[in-house]
Amino acid sequence: MAGTTELTGVMAELAALDDPRIRAVNEKHGDDHGVNLGKLRALAKRLKTQQELARELWATGDSAARLLALLVCRPKAFDRDELDTMLREARTPKVRDWLVGYVVKKNPHAEELRVSWFADPDPLVASAGWALTTERVAKKPEGLDLAGLLDVVEAEMKDAPDRLQWAMNHCLAQIGIEHPGHRARAIAVGERLEVLKDYPTSPGCTSPFAPVWIDEMVRRQRAG
Repeated sequence: MAGTTELTGVMAELAALDDPRIRAVNEKHGDDHGVNLGKLRALAKRLKTQQELARELWATGDSAARLLALLVCRPKAFDRDELDTMLREARTPKVRDWLVGYVVKKNPHAEELRVSWFADPDPLVASAGWALTTERVAKKPEGLDLAGLLDVVEAEMKDAPDRLQWAMNHCLAQIGIEHPGHRARAIAVGERLEVLKDYPTSPGCTSPFAPVWIDEMVRRQRAG
């Protein structure tokens, strides 16, 4: 057991790290914590892996505590139902993204959860399914129906809620970047739907508009 004393101490440290300016910026993106992520990672490095403490931190419901939990946990120690519950409990984008990226992807139940979440009626859960699918598109595409995925994107992405739309768009771009046989169609789907075409992009950054994103990443691959 991590113990109440340790949990109390860690929560006090997180409270001391909370910066109102960081919180104000995060709140614009739907996140409700004010802890600098570099300082959060430094705290996690000091605490090292502690699965019981991770569970206790998660149970607090506090977003900064949950982010820390995802850094100090053992990803393979969670069972399928536990991860499903955690995703549905996660209230903010950063917590959901870290849960999927740092924990679920490394868990033995990742593929089972991918299939389950992909078809979930909750768009936030479905977006996690799409994120795991995008990972497979890039790293382990064997067995995936890429043409079928493009069919779904073409039919549903335009009217999908924001987070789900973003996840579907990432998958569309990844198919175009990684799979030359599907590239022309991926670009054509992106051009027709025009999703994120006008998204504000900082100088030096790649637009998330799929046709531009695909062209730029393919150009870099060829240049490299």
